[in-house]
Amino acid sequence: MLDQIALLAAVTVLGVLEQAYFALQVIYARRKYKVSPPETAGPPEFERVFRAQANCSEYFPIFVSVLWVAGIFFQQGVAAVCGLLYLYARYQYFQGYTLSAHGRLGPMYFSAKVLWILIGLSMAGLLVHFLSLTSFVWRMEIPSKLQVLFRW
Repeated sequence: MLDQIALLAAVTVLGVLEQAYFALQVIYARRKYKVSPPETAGPPEFERVFRAQANCSEYFPIFVSVLWVAGIFFQQGVAAVCGLLYLYARYQYFQGYTLSAHGRLGPMYFSAKVLWILIGLSMAGLLVHFLSLTSFVWRMEIPSKLQVLFRW
């Protein structure tokens, strides 16, 4: 059982560590630019770090959800590779955004594509699961219905 989810768990932990890194960067930026909580406005350099972290945090639950669904219902290895690509792209997004707003665009588009791939893999895996389950149920119902018809 654990072999079937170990890669997903590893990618999830890496993602959590990445989120912690982004949060720490906001703390460092607050100190550097003297922006005290709960303020979110400050110099553009601070605001870019703050927005980059917030944007990454907003997408993290979606990422983790489809990572696990794709890994369980499609294939763990493929989902884990996509997960690593997504985490790398989000790191590049964060670094690019902290330098300039324009620097986030390439990694943002790439991470969105990877996220859509994970969504597609999740849907494909679930579709196959439910279709095979439906055909199994259908195969089991037909003989029982035929038996009822022919008991007369």
